Amino acid sequence: MLKFLQIILSITVISLAGYGLITEDFKFQPYMMLFLGLTMLVMGLREFQKGQKGYGWLSIVVFIFILFVSIESFLLK
Repeated sequence: MLKFLQIILSITVISLAGYGLITEDFKFQPYMMLFLGLTMLVMGLREFQKGQKGYGWLSIVVFIFILFVSIESFLLK
């Protein structure tokens, strides 16, 4: 289930990033950052399930940072 969710979120991030790069329209960048953060959260949870706590905690910390950046970009819009 988590692997499927990670794939869906990753495809969403790549699609939004590709759209922004091709059209040079960055209005969806906060959404891309939000989905990237959620992808990192899912990756962290998968690492915890595998028993690799170091990578799991690192992914969770990156998720928190990206979530903060995403919320800040939503507020500055």
